[in-house]
Amino acid sequence: MPARLREAAEWREYDKGAALFLIGERPRFIYFIVHGEARLRRHSQEGMEMVMQRARNSFFAEASLESAAYHCDGVATEPVLALAFPIGKFLIALAECPNFRGKWISLLLREVRRARGQVERQGLRNAGDRILHYLETECPSGQLRLNQTKKAWASELGLSHEALYRALGKLSDQGVLRVDGLLIEKMKKT
Repeated sequence: MPARLREAAEWREYDKGAALFLIGERPRFIYFIVHGEARLRRHSQEGMEMVMQRARNSFFAEASLESAAYHCDGVATEPVLALAFPIGKFLIALAECPNFRGKWISLLLREVRRARGQVERQGLRNAGDRILHYLETECPSGQLRLNQTKKAWASELGLSHEALYRALGKLSDQGVLRVDGLLIEKMKKT
């Protein structure tokens, strides 16, 4: 990261539940979540929270770099320490520093792959299929140690927490998964 961009960054702290930004606001910053977790979220017409991104130790709101308005709410789901980079300075750094621009493009391509997996997962009707898809695409080892509550993970999967618990129970009873607290492991076929 270019020195001038690092120097332009502001340290910001957010309490759990605090908004980093809201839908419709003019984007002024790209964030890097240093500690804690922030989420991009929207709500369905039925009021169900839809999680578009979970950010831990990663950039946040990067899709708003050239937008006229934020398209989601950015909310701290636990206490957050973030670096806020002014968008204008960020754009200058991308234009002036080919090495930084190349790394930024690589980061965005990884995010596109992750988002495509999430879209594919959301298209699956069965809760069990969504869980298995998540394990296959996000956990190459077949093991997931949740760093959030199961209720929060259900939201990320686009499920009610009741549907998640039922599906985990069914997959566990069938011997497809082993669930031990926050550890979820896909069982190997014999």
